Amino acid sequence: MTSSRKTFLRASTIFTVLALAAVLAGCKERKDPGFQGWVEADIIFVSPDESGRVTKLSVREGDEVKPGMQIYSVDDELQKADLNQHNATLANAQQTYDRAASLSKTGSGTQANLDSAVSALRVAEARVNTSQTRLARRNGFAPVAGTVQQIYFREGEMVPAQRPVLSIMPPGNMKLRFFVPETQLAKLAIGDEVKVTCDNCAGDLTAKIYFIATTAEYTPPVIYSLDERSKLVYLIQARPNKPASLRVGQPISVFVNAPIPVADKR
Repeated sequence: MTSSRKTFLRASTIFTVLALAAVLAGCKERKDPGFQGWVEADIIFVSPDESGRVTKLSVREGDEVKPGMQIYSVDDELQKADLNQHNATLANAQQTYDRAASLSKTGSGTQANLDSAVSALRVAEARVNTSQTRLARRNGFAPVAGTVQQIYFREGEMVPAQRPVLSIMPPGNMKLRFFVPETQLAKLAIGDEVKVTCDNCAGDLTAKIYFIATTAEYTPPVIYSLDERSKLVYLIQARPNKPASLRVGQPISVFVNAPIPVADKR
């Protein structure tokens, strides 16, 4: 066999070995896809106590809000009329009480009349306070800091009682939901840190487990494969260390005991 022939065979053998190693490596990677899941969030819905027409909307979808910031107003004509009526009743009750108290001091009035006047005055004051609260709540304020996620009713539209005008998503309310089979459940515990990957996500993205279901369920249709559709799994939820880099509904992969950068551990 010539020298060039031997060199060619040696090169072919090396190439074949490398190609086989690459294929085996690829197979190994495919065997460890991680636990599949997605991103969810606990949304805060802001709604009026009573129905009415939206008269002012101070924010748009995507705006950042802070606690106490006014975000919308609902018409308040009925609440103002109700307050005026109770203020008039309070004024009459005050006059009745003053008269009964004066007569009681001179001995001309009875204790029963005074007690009745006191009771009527207290009821009138309570109704005025209630009306003032109803009037104040016609203005909606942000209960938490976050981003306006969605607006359901705009200026001029009627919003039913206790139906949200808009929703707010606080960054800290972002959570990851994924499922693990019973055979892998022993590897996880509340407080554990897991590695998270997704399309175009940061390489140091992690999450801390805060919930592990105590009952099994079937693999959700959004993540099952032909091999997993009949398996029972357990739901696990975790809080990401960088919630601002994730989006609701985004698919993720979770890895247990994956190496975490030293800087991130600190």
